[in-house]
Amino acid sequence: MRITKRTNIAIRVLMFCAVNTGRLVTKHEIAQRCNASENHLAQVINQLAQMGVIHTQRGRNGGLALAREPAEIEIGDIFRAMEAPVPLAECFADVDNSCPLVEVCRLKLALQEALEVFYARLDRVTLDGLVCGNDALSALLAPKCRSA
Repeated sequence: MRITKRTNIAIRVLMFCAVNTGRLVTKHEIAQRCNASENHLAQVINQLAQMGVIHTQRGRNGGLALAREPAEIEIGDIFRAMEAPVPLAECFADVDNSCPLVEVCRLKLALQEALEVFYARLDRVTLDGLVCGNDALSALLAPKCRSA
């Protein structure tokens, strides 16, 4: 199994916001610190906002921040939402499924069970668990102080 770039970026956005709690962060800041294109970020930020995980504010002093406490954000929910459009295997696709075994193959059931176990494990991981006490992460994602 391979996680999509969209999911990877979503987790980076959430971690960046969690480390920078108490202020609005910009897409440009996230792009620089998280090595992501602003185009990809815009799409991911939009989806996270629609999910109610972050809130955005437009304008000159705009940006984004977490809409919920990090302890309330389950990573499994984020993965499910971001990965939903991408079928795990061809047999999971409604369109472009050309596998002649789809009606009788037991592998699909095993893959579905494995996916449920994967998500169940991620349901026990919160954003808070990823960032709280992670000083190395904070050092990478927090803004650098500028000397006067």
